[in-house]
Amino acid sequence: MASTEHSFDDQDTIDPAAAVSRVNAQEEDAYWRRSFWRERYYSAGFDYEDYAPAYCVGYIGYAQYGGGYDDAERSLWANWERIKGDSRLSMDEARLAMRAAWDRMADRRTLHVAKHAFGIRQLQQRMRMPSFKLRPARL
Repeated sequence: MASTEHSFDDQDTIDPAAAVSRVNAQEEDAYWRRSFWRERYYSAGFDYEDYAPAYCVGYIGYAQYGGGYDDAERSLWANWERIKGDSRLSMDEARLAMRAAWDRMADRRTLHVAKHAFGIRQLQQRMRMPSFKLRPARL
């Protein structure tokens, strides 16, 4: 399956349907399905179907609201109430999973911006790092 590039450059709230188109939901679902049990908040006895709605709220929420998690949390909870279905997660457990998915999307955006929007020189200037100079190896 081909991966789709997504842009998270504009941080204004967008329509939920448009937010879904900005996320490769199949890729995110596959990632979390493989990884959920390794997360620090994972509780034995829960399966992926318990966590899946919280992850979905997190990654779709990031695409929809962007910015800071705390600023969007109230809207995320409204989304959680609509889609949680039969999930057995408590609010605290759901919060941790939503936040993990949100942070994964934010980290991916940061990497996307660093790799594609700036060259090394612009990135160094933004980070105020000294220039790196390559020197020939000594034999």
